[in-house]
Formats: sequence, C-alpha cells, structure tokens
Amino acid sequence: MQVRWLGQADYLPTYEAMQAFTAGRDAQTPDELWVCEHPPVFTQGIAGQADHLLAPGDIPVVATNRGGQVTYHGPGQVVAYPLIDLQRAGYFVKEYVYRVEEAVIRTLDAFGVTGHRVAGAPGIYVRLADPFSHERLPQAPARREPGSPPPEPDFTGLGKISALGIKVSRHCTYHGVALNVAMDLQPFQRINPCGYQGLQTVDLSTIGVSVSWDDAAQVLSQKLVATLGS
Repeated sequence: MQVRWLGQADYLPTYEAMQAFTAGRDAQTPDELWVCEHPPVFTQGIAGQADHLLAPGDIPVVATNRGGQVTYHGPGQVVAYPLIDLQRAGYFVKEYVYRVEEAVIRTLDAFGVTGHRVAGAPGIYVRLADPFSHERLPQAPARREPGSPPPEPDFTGLGKISALGIKVSRHCTYHGVALNVAMDLQPFQRINPCGYQGLQTVDLSTIGVSVSWDDAAQVLSQKLVATLGS
C-alpha cells in the first residue's frame, strides 16, 4: 500500500480527490493511504442532523457522503484516508472497521495509552481518570443474541480520542479515521460530536502525552498499513 503524505490540505478538494480516485480505479489499481491535517472544518455525514450543529460560527460546514453524524477536523489532528479494495483484500466492511480501530488502539499503545471500543459507538475512547489503565471497560462490545438491537452507547467516564467515518463504493473504501494529537478542542463544544450530546472529546495532549503530529502520523500510518494489509 502506497502512503501519500498530503501535509495540511483543505478538506473539500481532498474529499473530491478521494471520490475521483475511487470512481476511476479498477481491479489493478494499487491501494493507497492518504495522511493529512485539515484546516478547521466541520463535516456532516450523509444522515447528519442539523440540530447536532450547535454553533458552527466562522468554521465552514461541508456535507459529505460518509456515514455518521457531524465531526470536527483541525490542526493538531492526524487524518488518515485508506483507499482499499475490500474485495481484493478479502474482508468485509465490519472487519474493515474493526481493523481501522485496531490500528488506532495499537497507535495509542505505542504512546502508553489504552484505547477502548464502546458498544454501539464506532471510534476509540480513553478513560478520563486513567488513560493508561488496561482494565476492560464495562461498555466494551459483547456478543449479542442474533437479531437483538445494539446497546445504547454509554460514555460515562470516557473521552473520545479518535473518530471514524467511512464510505464504500463498489467494494472500495474512502473517508477514514482521525486521531486527536494536540488540538484546540473548543470547536468540539460547538457540536454534538458524532451526534452524541455531551460526549467529551480529548486529545493526547490533554491526557498528558506529549507527541508531535509527525510522530503520531508515522505510527498511525504504519499501524494502518499493517492491520489493513494482513
């Protein structure tokens, strides 16, 4: 998988380039991973509800065709876009999401932080009281009876450190995952992050981990290449 470093890239042209890449690829097109940092922007998922945008102010809002609700991208956040042919890779969307989340968990582990999944809520979370604890969350995903509804997400004591939003077209993925490194987190207070009122958003800096954007991006890209290609 080829890794492309885009630097700081405006969101809309990057989104349009992902769409064009995906529409133009064929069975022989190599997979790519695009890694970048966006200027401040709110992005709204295809089923996004306007009332989750509380006070966008001077930050632009871009409607997209990814899943999920509203999120924020800005400086100090690593954004990674895997452009993967799932049919060729040999796994389905559910496993793809699991692998992307696993790459984030392994990235956090490299910096001594324990990332967690929460049942019913994609993305990766940390314990606010002890981000370094390995103890399993009560809210962790568990096996359900076939046909049973997903549980209502419980974010008690947690902060979201990584958001996930994807689109799959003709078995090929675009959009991707964001990892908060050292950001101005105030814009997250202008929205209901990922559609959840009161969900706290954190970054590595606010939980006491000092790491550069470049180092975090390098580790995340390495973990994504390893987990998505294996």
